[in-house]
Amino acid sequence: MSTNTRNNTPLPPVVCLFGPTAVGKTDLLEILFRDSGEIISADSMQVYRRLDIGSAKPDPEYLKRMPHHLIDILDYKDQFNTGDFVRRAEECIRDIHSRGKLPVISGGTAFYFRNFLYGLPDIPPVPAELREEMNRRLAVEGPQALHKELEQLDPVTAQRLEPADRARIVRALEVFHGTGRPLSSFKVGSEPRKDLDCLLLGLERPRTELYERINLRVDIMFEQGLYQEVKNLIKDGACAEDPGMKGIGYSEFFPLFKEGCLTLEHVKDRIKQDSRRYAKRQMTFFRSLEGVRWYHPDDVEGLQKGIEDFTSRRT
Repeated sequence: MSTNTRNNTPLPPVVCLFGPTAVGKTDLLEILFRDSGEIISADSMQVYRRLDIGSAKPDPEYLKRMPHHLIDILDYKDQFNTGDFVRRAEECIRDIHSRGKLPVISGGTAFYFRNFLYGLPDIPPVPAELREEMNRRLAVEGPQALHKELEQLDPVTAQRLEPADRARIVRALEVFHGTGRPLSSFKVGSEPRKDLDCLLLGLERPRTELYERINLRVDIMFEQGLYQEVKNLIKDGACAEDPGMKGIGYSEFFPLFKEGCLTLEHVKDRIKQDSRRYAKRQMTFFRSLEGVRWYHPDDVEGLQKGIEDFTSRRT
């Protein structure tokens, strides 16, 4: 087994449980790991404080019962990229294991899992002023214009990004302008890392069933006060260019406040549509990973057996 290049020791065994938005990960985590594990959140929005309803963040009582890491660790104005996630996740894995618990990475941010499992691409640091310039251009020109520029400079990356995916469009452009190379030329490893011992559990539902759950979740978010949550954030200085405001469930509100030409029902419909599209992209990405065992979330017995087989061979 090859070793971890950062500290020359392999990582302890870890379970990765992933699936598209609204598939049912949160409820399963407590059923499967309440007594045995701790969760490392692989969610690019739940890292931000005060982004609770729109990110479908577990409630405080749940978090008391089921310990999570990498939730509520940043202000919504702070950047948090894939490299940050991988480094922090590895620290959490060692910490959780040192206390006799099973580390479980769970979430729906596919890039996090891909880079954790296959290794980070070797992208040189990009100057902070270049990132600021890209965000300034995003505010002035809008995401559509930047996406068109990306189509010219890095068509491979542009093809896999939606024009509304502000954060990743900005990231791709800053990498190009900062390094002179397209982001797509910096490849994630083609084979899984050798210093990892992972059980990969994928959750899936029939598309119609999943889309119904997504639509219902968005309805519930509005009932819980998503509109007021976003209003409070904007009142306190949040803007469309902030990293935390670029995610689904938040970015859709800014045309409402800026242009006044949308109703809340329009915003709700956009969030549902964006969430369904995102779920489709998530599944495509997760399907590309090797060695995944796929389960319907209702198959608790099958999931438990897979976990028991994995952990028993390592004790």
